[in-house]
Amino acid sequence: MTNSQSDDRSQARPMPTEPFGSTGHRSSRVLFGAAALGSMSPERAETTLSQLIPAGVNHIDTAASYGDSEDRLKPFLADHRSDFFLATKTGDRSGETARASLERSLERMGVDSVDLIQLHNLVEDDEWAEAFGFGGAVEALVNARSEGLCRFIGVTGHGVRIPGMHLRSLAEFEFDSVLFPFNFSMMSLPTYRADVQALVSLCQDRGVALQTIKSIARRRWLSDGPKFAWYEPLTEPDAIANAVSYVLGHDTGGGQRLFVNSSSDARLLPLIVEAARAHTKAPSHETLVADQNRLDITPLFDGKELERI
Repeated sequence: MTNSQSDDRSQARPMPTEPFGSTGHRSSRVLFGAAALGSMSPERAETTLSQLIPAGVNHIDTAASYGDSEDRLKPFLADHRSDFFLATKTGDRSGETARASLERSLERMGVDSVDLIQLHNLVEDDEWAEAFGFGGAVEALVNARSEGLCRFIGVTGHGVRIPGMHLRSLAEFEFDSVLFPFNFSMMSLPTYRADVQALVSLCQDRGVALQTIKSIARRRWLSDGPKFAWYEPLTEPDAIANAVSYVLGHDTGGGQRLFVNSSSDARLLPLIVEAARAHTKAPSHETLVADQNRLDITPLFDGKELERI
């Protein structure tokens, strides 16, 4: 089979979908990471967003802190709100500021409600205590849910500590989704892998949606120059295909599947979409090790630097 024939077959396949936890929505396995819109011009954002429906992407994930992302989504959502599961995030921990953040996000996007509001990067002990305390963000978001401003509540995070913190958060509150880093290099860290496995197992039992980030991360930047993501992503089509298939083909041991948030480098969106469409099974361990060695792929997080990003 020639490469062009292979590409034609992958493009002919639909984007796979799976139940997004217990929300009742079947989300595309690739979620559009709208951090990519953060510093885009309106024209470039329009061009990027125009790819989503033809690609079969039906889930958008943004955040209050993603620059102009929510503003860039507004004209698109005016015409296509019903076509997408819409998620945003707040980094605020007090109830008053979290509520204000959500209301501001709704205004920026020109919508009456979001499907999912998430506590953004909830990893530090003091912030966790404030969010779950009396008058904290969790209480405020529950109230917002009862008022119809959101339908579901999730929690996200970065760094090696976050799977363990998600377990702590899930012991305190019935979140509908979690988000965490997941790629071959990170999962090669024994402690991180054990925490992820425990988290996945609990989410399987509870029907909590499992979102992943940094699937195509290569390493931290080693050079200067234009950057469209805070980390250096993979750019080779075959390596991206292997990285995406590693996530999509991961055996979670139950009915829940992992979702891939696309990179903040929007130039890579077509390759991520193509990889998801062409996916049939996870690549072999040997293939992933070969990519890791050849491309010098290393974990982004080490428990020290960059844990708050």
